[in-house]
Amino acid sequence: MLIDSHCHLNNPEFKEDLEQVIKRAKASQVKLILNISTDLPRMGELEALSDQEAFLYHTVGVHPDEVDTLGVPTVEELVSFTSHPKAIGIGETGLDYYYENSHRELQQQSFRNHIKASKESGLPLIIHSRSAEEDILRILKEEGVSGGAPGVIHCFTGTEPFAQAVLEMGFYISISGIVTFKNAEPLRQVIETVPLDRLLVETDAPYLAPMPYRGKRNEPSFVVHTAEKLSELKGVSLGEIFRITTENFLTIFSKAKKC
Repeated sequence: MLIDSHCHLNNPEFKEDLEQVIKRAKASQVKLILNISTDLPRMGELEALSDQEAFLYHTVGVHPDEVDTLGVPTVEELVSFTSHPKAIGIGETGLDYYYENSHRELQQQSFRNHIKASKESGLPLIIHSRSAEEDILRILKEEGVSGGAPGVIHCFTGTEPFAQAVLEMGFYISISGIVTFKNAEPLRQVIETVPLDRLLVETDAPYLAPMPYRGKRNEPSFVVHTAEKLSELKGVSLGEIFRITTENFLTIFSKAKKC
C-alpha cells in the first residue's frame, strides 16, 4: 500500500476526469489520498470528496498565499471544521516568501493560528516552507511546538540544517516529485541524511509531476515514481518504501486509523 500524503483533487484540473484519476490511483496501489485544504470557503468540496470515496481524507487550512485575499483564519474557524470524521490534519499553513502573494505579517499570524488550532484539535500540522526557513523555525519555537509527531514539512526542498532542526522538533519530511528532477541533486543529498522512518511521499497534484511526466498534470498514481527514487536513494526495496512510508503516515495522521 502506498499513500499520497498531499494532493488537491478538488482543483479545476481534475474536474473532467476525476473518476478516471481515482481509478488509476487504485490501480497503482495508492490506497489512501490526503486532499489538502488551501482555503476555508472550499471546505465543502473536500468534505464531499471524503464522503464520496472511502480512501479519500482531507485537512483544514488556509495556504499562506491566500491570507491577503481571504483574511487570517481564526483558531475557532479552523477547529470548527475538524469535527468531520475524515478531517485529519491542519493546513496547508506555513510561510512563502518566494512569491510574497501575501504580506509576511499576515502569513505569520495565520501560521500561529494554525499551530494553535493543531494543539486544540490534536491534529498534525502540514507546513509549506519556501524561502522562509528562519521564520518557520522561530515561530515553531515561540509557539512551543516540539515532541511527539507535530506534523509534516510538505514538498521538502530545504537545506540540511533546516531538515535536522525540524526532525529534532519531531516533524516528518514529505518528498514530492521534485526529487526525480535532473537538477535536484542538492535535494537528493539532503534526503539521504533523513532517516527513512521520518519520510513520506506525496504528489502535490496537480503540480510538480515527477519524471518522466514533468511538465504535465500530476496525479496521485504518479507518486509511485517518487517512491521509486526514494527506494534508489535509500538502497531498500520499493516494497519496503511502501511499507515504511505508510506506517509513517499513519503514525502522524492517527485519526485516519479510526475512520
